Amino acid sequence: MIKKYIEEANFEDTGFSYTLSLINGKYKMVILYCLMEFQPVRFNELQRYLKKISDKTLSQNLKELEKDGLIYRKVYSQIPPKVEYSLSERGSSLMKVLDEMCIWGEKNRI
Repeated sequence: MIKKYIEEANFEDTGFSYTLSLINGKYKMVILYCLMEFQPVRFNELQRYLKKISDKTLSQNLKELEKDGLIYRKVYSQIPPKVEYSLSERGSSLMKVLDEMCIWGEKNRI
């Protein structure tokens, strides 16, 4: 029975796969965690928090998170330009999952 289900199931169609597609990569979960703890956060603050991330990589990750509806990007029309990032409601709901991962990691650290 299980073998038949596995053969018929398409991993890409699962909720697990979809969730992973939103948070995949080296920095996305860390960016989301940072926004959860310190929001709103400016680009340079994120860069300092993530330490060894390039401007291009951080910018690309932020654009993807915004496109996926997990974060908001607020632009202030002033000179010098000011941009702040914060979690969207959708992104905040994902924090429950990431928080459980943290709890699991603390309990199961070897």
